[in-house]
Order: sequence, then structure tokens, then C-alpha cells
Amino acid sequence: MEGSVAGNTRDEGRPLFTVDHVSRTVPDLDQALAFYCGVLGADELYRMGPMDAAEMPTGPDGRDWMEAHVGVRGARLTLAMIAFTGGARVQLVQYDSPDGRRMEPPLNCDIGGHHIAFRVDDVPAAAAWLAERGCKPLDPIEIDAGPLAGKTNLYIQDPFGLQLELVD
Repeated sequence: MEGSVAGNTRDEGRPLFTVDHVSRTVPDLDQALAFYCGVLGADELYRMGPMDAAEMPTGPDGRDWMEAHVGVRGARLTLAMIAFTGGARVQLVQYDSPDGRRMEPPLNCDIGGHHIAFRVDDVPAAAAWLAERGCKPLDPIEIDAGPLAGKTNLYIQDPFGLQLELVD
């Protein structure tokens, strides 16, 4: 099964890809760090910025640095890398420009919609604890058949409306 995901084999010449981090755009980096580190227990590894396209040289093709490297013309951003127990890393990014960017989070069904899932011992207790800290839980998903029978999952929005999931 050359190249099969199930067989975990690699096509000759294909580089090995491992996940380094996922990135979330947040409306306020300091508030996001207070939540993700102070409430969820992540550690801040480093912070960079602000980095502003207006203060960086343009490339030979005339594009500003942010457009050429991040795909956002005229961007000004600050970022922080955080790590959770177990090693998962999340980059939190606050964009201060350009103007006109969407400020509402995508729905899970939108292209680019996403969530971060956290394994917990007790989904209802964790949801209640997070609700006391500004999160909005949705209804639990009780799974009674299939490969996840007996499990409980619950989607919950962080204080910024971004999707998280709790799984046991």
C-alpha cells in the first residue's frame, strides 16, 4: 500500500510532515493569554511583535513583507506561542490591521472553521468550571454506538466565541 495513510507508509521522496503548532487569531492577545494560560493551564513560550508591514521593507515585486510572507497586505500583528501539557502548541495572533477584517469567528461548518479539542476526565464538570470562567457550553453529545461508544463530547465557546471541544 504505497502512500497509504492506513499503512503509514511514505511515497519515495515525500518529506515527513509532523504538526508543529496550530494558530488562532484572537481579538486581544493579552486577554487570550490570560484565558489559555491562566484558565486552561498552557505555558507561554515566547511572544513576538508587534510586527508592522509599514515598518518593513517591500520585496522586489513591490509587495509588502506581510503580504509576501503571511498573505495579509498591510498587516500589523503580535503573536505568542503557548504549549499545553502533552506538548501541543498553539500560536495566538492578534492582528491590529488591516482595517476591514472580519471580527466574528467562523462557524464550525465554514471553510476554515475549526476547534481545539481538550481531553478531560469529566466533561460535564469541566464544562461547568469553564462556564464559570466566561465560556459558553453547548449541549453534550452522548455517544452510544460505534467506535466512540460510551464517550461524551461537548463543544464550548471560549470567551471570544472561538470553538473548543471537551472529550473524555
